Amino acid sequence: MGRNLAKTYDPKSFEDRIYEMWEEHGSFNAEVDRDKKPYCIVMPPPNITGQLHMGHALDQTLQDILIRWRRMQGYSALWLPGSDHASIATEVKVNNALREETGKDKKDIGREAFLERAWKWKEEYGGRITKQCRKLGDSCDWRRERFTMDEGCNKAVTELFIRLYDKGMIYKGNRLVNWCPDCMTSLSDAEVEHEDEHGKYWYFRYPAKDGGEGITVATSRPETMFGDVAIAVSPEDDRYKDLVGKTVILPILNREILVIADEYPDPDKGTGAVKITPAHDANDFLVGQRHNLEIMSCMNDDATMNELAGKYEGMDRYECRKAWVHDLEEAGFLVKIEELTIPVGKCYRCHNAIEPKLSDQWFVKMEDLAKPAVEAAKSGKLKHVPERFEKIYLNWLNDIHDWCISRQLWWGHRIPAYYCDDCGEIVVSRTMPSACPKCGCTHLHQDEDVLDTWFSSGLWPFSTLGWPDKTPELDYFYPNSVMVTGYDILFFWVIRMVFSGCEAMGEPPFEYVFLHGLVRDEQGRKMSKSLGNGIDPLEVIDKVGADALRFMLITGITPGNDTRFIWDRLESSRNFANKLWNASRFTIMNLLDDEGNPLQVATAENAMLRDEDKWIISRVNEATADITNSLEKFELGLAGQKVYELIWDEYCDWYIELVKARLWSDDEEDKATARFVLQSVLKDLLKLLHPFMPFITEEIWGYLPAELGDSNDDDNLLITSSWPIYDERKTYSESVSRIETAKEIIKAIRNARTEVDAAPSRKLNLIVKTDALKDTVEAISAHIKKIANVVDITVEGTDSETPDGVVSAVFTGGELLIPLADLVDFEAERERLEKEKKRLEGEVARVDKKLSNQGFVAKAPASVVEEEKQKGDKYREMLETVIKRLESMGEASAK
Repeated sequence: MGRNLAKTYDPKSFEDRIYEMWEEHGSFNAEVDRDKKPYCIVMPPPNITGQLHMGHALDQTLQDILIRWRRMQGYSALWLPGSDHASIATEVKVNNALREETGKDKKDIGREAFLERAWKWKEEYGGRITKQCRKLGDSCDWRRERFTMDEGCNKAVTELFIRLYDKGMIYKGNRLVNWCPDCMTSLSDAEVEHEDEHGKYWYFRYPAKDGGEGITVATSRPETMFGDVAIAVSPEDDRYKDLVGKTVILPILNREILVIADEYPDPDKGTGAVKITPAHDANDFLVGQRHNLEIMSCMNDDATMNELAGKYEGMDRYECRKAWVHDLEEAGFLVKIEELTIPVGKCYRCHNAIEPKLSDQWFVKMEDLAKPAVEAAKSGKLKHVPERFEKIYLNWLNDIHDWCISRQLWWGHRIPAYYCDDCGEIVVSRTMPSACPKCGCTHLHQDEDVLDTWFSSGLWPFSTLGWPDKTPELDYFYPNSVMVTGYDILFFWVIRMVFSGCEAMGEPPFEYVFLHGLVRDEQGRKMSKSLGNGIDPLEVIDKVGADALRFMLITGITPGNDTRFIWDRLESSRNFANKLWNASRFTIMNLLDDEGNPLQVATAENAMLRDEDKWIISRVNEATADITNSLEKFELGLAGQKVYELIWDEYCDWYIELVKARLWSDDEEDKATARFVLQSVLKDLLKLLHPFMPFITEEIWGYLPAELGDSNDDDNLLITSSWPIYDERKTYSESVSRIETAKEIIKAIRNARTEVDAAPSRKLNLIVKTDALKDTVEAISAHIKKIANVVDITVEGTDSETPDGVVSAVFTGGELLIPLADLVDFEAERERLEKEKKRLEGEVARVDKKLSNQGFVAKAPASVVEEEKQKGDKYREMLETVIKRLESMGEASAK
């Protein structure tokens, strides 16, 4: 390693090397240590269906910030990584790959061969994801990496299933479920996304059996009419009282169906009559149960029509809809059509419309499981960040239905239920029974279905720590400290983790659930393949480095709110890294002699601190308290912004400028003090920034001279250094006040230069009118002269006379006066303005001549004419400004 940082900041040259060093030193490893407080985060496991996206990058950056911060605070901080098998998504991917490669379907090769392919997919893509996590800088304990279908997690899933089954909380029943005809599996309510779409209500007349008018009914799904078994009307609806108990005719099919009275129909909605199709609608199913109606399904699993549809059998549901409506209209049964917005339930994975379907499935009774999860939030044992999500969480739990947990898939945790081939007895067991406990038959087969992905991932906070075994890790790290995840899976996952943890462990799985928003594109749109607006984090890292990406993602965000990926902000983060790099290089250069040996540096005990030293020490000390407090509140974006301002504004732009002259002086004792403050403050700044930008801070830390930071000791890494602590003894209020006054005066002088376009190189004289701050101005005059390029400073009382020909500016405690002649070279400026005036007059004349040409105005496009008019307005405005400036200069020179 050289004596100093490279001249140019190049993250590619060190990020991978730094990560390898951390892993070699076991920097991420967390152990059961009773002398330390535990801090645990389990990573929301990315699906093995592809690669990390920008949402993962945000999610994992937030977790890594918390883990690195707590590790530096002295906690035994465990970030446990892993990946999710993602039943539906992975099965679809593997099956599609199978078709592309062989032209065969999973059913063609059989379950065993298909699962072999799925495991190979996991090995390839699961490994790819861990590499991507490393590129991002995730400081996970990779020794403890888990997979939702590994042996330990599978054992936990089986155990919880059996315990719930034995308690009567899991049952198998023939009920209406959400069915995805594309994924060919059932879905839970949480896996159905409801989208409003433009649709139609068709009004059809069901004629009375006796030839009368009958009843008109509206439906948005005419293709389900083949499964109609009744027409329901309200018992309070006088229009239909005479028809209740009688039958009407299903149009064209000529099947009689009963008219029933039920509370479900709303007399004020539509015609007040509702067709009842128990096999294809959840509400109709309940009506059917109340009236003991027949259940008739008219669709196959793939949403094609079955034999009940007659001549439409085999048609896709929407193809059938079109033909069926046409035939009903031709036969005179279509009364009218209404166009309106209709909510459509869609599969959360393939985004195709689901179908309600009557099916034999496994369910979890949710009423008793939900109660402890509700109590956890109400009692404060589980805290939501932001708090507003607690209301959503409670509303969902209070209105929860039994959970359909079986999926008609092959990839996943197979349900531990076994069926006797002779008597049909169901045995739920950890292993295949040797014989049927009811009839003694030795021929049994396991249930073909697998469990909902969210059933296994709901156990993640404790299955990964060894449950159901009583491991030291489970005892020490459970409950986890915080769960960091997107608000979009609050229902899918967070709620299931909470009630599963309460059931299995007797307490919630974590103290905090920290919910962040989505990463959207610059226009505020959700990133998606269909829009083509997704951005690959790895491509961004390749361009600007992981630190810049991480910092861009977390600065400016607030808990629970969406953020936008903006390229300009990414560039700003890269510029910040470059600024820190250059400032650190300057500092390290001044800590070493020409041979690369450490120069003399004062100690905290013998340093002769000046005002600027005390100011920066105090600012860092105060910021340490603010940043730590923000991290405690999960305001990570605010904490990052505070670190940014501290480094860029205070250290780089002010302290280094204030201290430069001292480093080049002949006062060795003062130089030693300046070096001490430069390096000690830099160390604290690197520590404060490290959780946010770990690579650059660790690289800089490694170049600090050993005597200063013990940084050449391989075991003394920044990642495991101690987090700064606020020390009230470092609050130097008087020095802070003096330097803040100096900053205010210097800024005012710079603004005055800008207003009159005076170069920074022009030397100025300054009059300061103040009563209360005379001593302060005297004390800071050297800083003002050097940084603001001031030759002489005269301090007067506020009642002194103001001379002519000055520019004034106020500051807290007084007024500044600068002779205008110092700021402006009147002759040179007048000459420049006269040239500009002449140029602008020519531009105005040119535009006016063009617009007065009727041929041009008549023939040119309207946009071109309008553009010329705007140019004319702009030139006139600029000319007016120049003229005023010349007039003011004349008045000033006259004085």
